[in-house]
Amino acid sequence: MLEQLGKQAKEASVILGNAGILEKNAALKKTAKCLVESQNYILSENAKDVEAARSNGMKESLIDRLTLTIDRIEAMAEGLCQVADLDDPIGSIEHMKPTPNGLLIGKKVVPLGVVGIIYESRPNVTADAFALCFKTGNACLLRGGSDAIHSNLAITQVIQEALESCGMPKYSIQLLEDTSRETATKMMQMNEYLDVLIPRGGAGLIQSVIKNSTVPVIETGTGNCHVYVDKDADKDMAVKIIVNAKTQRLGTCNTCESLVLHKDIVESHGPAIIDALLEKGVEIRGDEAVCALNPKVVPAAEEDWGTEYLDAIISVKTVDSFEDAVKHINHYNTGHSEAIVTDSYQAAQEFLDKIDAAAVYVNASTRFTDGFEFGFGAEIGISTQKIHARGPMGLDALTTTKFIIYGNGQIRK
Repeated sequence: MLEQLGKQAKEASVILGNAGILEKNAALKKTAKCLVESQNYILSENAKDVEAARSNGMKESLIDRLTLTIDRIEAMAEGLCQVADLDDPIGSIEHMKPTPNGLLIGKKVVPLGVVGIIYESRPNVTADAFALCFKTGNACLLRGGSDAIHSNLAITQVIQEALESCGMPKYSIQLLEDTSRETATKMMQMNEYLDVLIPRGGAGLIQSVIKNSTVPVIETGTGNCHVYVDKDADKDMAVKIIVNAKTQRLGTCNTCESLVLHKDIVESHGPAIIDALLEKGVEIRGDEAVCALNPKVVPAAEEDWGTEYLDAIISVKTVDSFEDAVKHINHYNTGHSEAIVTDSYQAAQEFLDKIDAAAVYVNASTRFTDGFEFGFGAEIGISTQKIHARGPMGLDALTTTKFIIYGNGQIRK
């Protein structure tokens, strides 16, 4: 079964790699229209997944990631249209220059080929992954989680039917219907067919792919994201940013999981921050100084500083200085998204320079680390590694280059 899917993906990638800009964009917009027109079918299939998740005791923050609504389907469709409107990087020529022997050497941007993606829970990834892969001339082979199988199958079916109606290969997108771990492991070793493999999900999934894959992997990371409230922070701004970063959507990798407070503002800013979080139903796990502010604060354990909760829980740490904040964050973060709230230009610049993460914010919520928000239309994932791609991965992350050389009869002596 996997070999058949691999062969179909390879065949589709050859066609896509030579497809024109106009026909790719037209197919993306037709697919977006079909997703909206098929929303009742998609929602009915998604309801099966949500019902099963509740029956299995899945926590609400993860059910939220799984759930589709009319607005979320429209957002998926809008993402496809935005990708269609982006400049197509495929075929562009970089660094064309002559050599002393008369050769003209340049680099041409080309597709990767076949992109494999293993992901959990979020059915919108199915549409996002397709859009970015298709625009860059790549076929995609997807393996979603068992908890979203009905949703993913429905979205894939709608996309395939839309592609066929446009005369494009339906196997530009394929979904593994077998969601077993054994099949996932075999997919990780499909070197003959997959050019790259991208995991999207929790730490367990990502580490499993890194450990078992013989296909090159672009690592997307978990998100133990911090907000640091500096001694020169505006209190109202700090409260607003923290509440948004933590509670706007609990189950995402760019949600704030850890809060760091400078000791000089603990008593002046701390009570308002804690009250706002408690009002939103967030459990606060704090150090001794934070526990002293409110009896509802739970004492934190060492493991809390490095935990991605994906739930209504946040850790709160007090530090003696800006340097201690940087040291703490760089020690416990996962290289995803970190933020500082401050009115100090110097502190802001030092934070940007010294924090080691894919996205570093000054006076803004970490929730903006997202391909859609960054203007990519969608994202294939958020890379926390430093080779090939880092941060939200848009079109450029799904391309490679090849050297092209023009000569007029040169031979090497």
